[in-house]
Amino acid sequence: MELTFAWTAVVLMVITSAGLLFVRDWRWNIILLAIQYLGMFVLTLQHWPIGMASVKVVAGWMSAAILGMTRSGLSEGASAGERLGPRGRLFHLFAAATVVLIAAVVTPAVDTIMADAGFPVTNGGLLLIGMGLLHLGITARILQVAIGLMTVLSGFEILYSAVEGSVLVAALLAVINLGLALVGAYLLIAANAQKTESL
Repeated sequence: MELTFAWTAVVLMVITSAGLLFVRDWRWNIILLAIQYLGMFVLTLQHWPIGMASVKVVAGWMSAAILGMTRSGLSEGASAGERLGPRGRLFHLFAAATVVLIAAVVTPAVDTIMADAGFPVTNGGLLLIGMGLLHLGITARILQVAIGLMTVLSGFEILYSAVEGSVLVAALLAVINLGLALVGAYLLIAANAQKTESL
């Protein structure tokens, strides 16, 4: 039963992380990020008690809320003209499929190094790291960069949960998540203020 939940979480993370590549509406980006943290919660629950795992999902949702509230306060013109053409969609689809394939191929080897953390945990962590790096490589928008960094960190946290059960480390990683969201929010406000001044 636990294995079924874990693989369901991996599938959920494939959908959400790939969706973040295609969706240009910031509202959907925040929703997909929040759902991604739910999948991360299920995978960290494989090795951590529910109290520690819930810290991850709460910190993730708070980070998503910080970014969402900041973005909602900015003008809608900040994201105008950012439509993804057919070629862009095809490239993003190919790149996402490549990341999923690489994560699937290297999972057994990495799982052995990770002292048999479990295929779903290893695959989910590698998948989020790969998708986050892909996200960082194809966008320069502040909100997307913040989400990409948070996705990479989520993947690392999933892998790290298999080898370390320290409460202090879990709290530190949660603080880093919130810090990334706050820096992203500050940069969004600063960029919007700069645009307003130049008009």
